[in-house]
Amino acid sequence: MTETSETRRASCHCGAVVIEALFPRGLASAARCTCSFCRRRAAATVTALAGTVTVLKGAENLTLYTWGTHTAKHYFCKTCGIYTHHRRRSNPDECGVNLGAIEEVLPWEMEPLPYSDGIDHPSDRDPG
Repeated sequence: MTETSETRRASCHCGAVVIEALFPRGLASAARCTCSFCRRRAAATVTALAGTVTVLKGAENLTLYTWGTHTAKHYFCKTCGIYTHHRRRSNPDECGVNLGAIEEVLPWEMEPLPYSDGIDHPSDRDPG
């Protein structure tokens, strides 16, 4: 996969939410995470620059889920429940965008995808 910066759109299943973002490595950053939430959700993500994520349609239809440190912010469509994107805890300057929600992408053609270690996050370590 080529690492070429590109802007792409993503949408939820029902079409109520549409976002656009700049992916600095194109789709080459596609990966899965091992944290407790991503493991259950099983959605692969692509890295976008947080400052470039724009909700083009349906901002009022997004709902937010956070837990723990509340640094990561996961956004879902209120109507169909599809996860569109999240602000990352590991780097709040980045967002993960749901690979399956990106227009004209067939995630199964990109398998196998690498996994990032979300279990052993530095924020979870005892500072003592």
